[in-house]
Amino acid sequence: MDLTHLDEQNKPKMVDVSDKENTTRIAVASGMIEVTPEAYHAVIANTAKKGPVLQTAVIAAIQGAKQTSTLIPMCHPLMLTSVKTDIQELPELPGFKLTVTAKLKGQTGVEMEALTGVSTGLLTIYDMLKAIDKGMVIRNIQLESKSGGKSGDFTRV
Repeated sequence: MDLTHLDEQNKPKMVDVSDKENTTRIAVASGMIEVTPEAYHAVIANTAKKGPVLQTAVIAAIQGAKQTSTLIPMCHPLMLTSVKTDIQELPELPGFKLTVTAKLKGQTGVEMEALTGVSTGLLTIYDMLKAIDKGMVIRNIQLESKSGGKSGDFTRV
């Protein structure tokens, strides 16, 4: 299998997508952060010293998705048409699950944008709670589904 990000001289390159068809592309990614009961209750009670944790994480997730091409070297700058977030409270963990859905009509997929959004949102939760809990664990950052494009659809089973 040829590597798409190397040219004939084995130098890195960004893939040329100019001949690809514009299609609607959607990617959904998720991840979780496990926190102590004390940190969880600070979020739920909105008493964390740095402010509203979940609302800030949502903004960070959106910003992260929008800035993916500045963070991941071979990603194309994309004109996202939508970034949606959902944060699920997991009291039994305790912790939170963040899901990001990225969408556009274009020539390349949005998987990296959804994954970067999740990562950025979860890191923001960590940053805002680290004074309470330095042992938080971020895990299971993964693509849940994608649609559109030549490679077809994917859904995690």
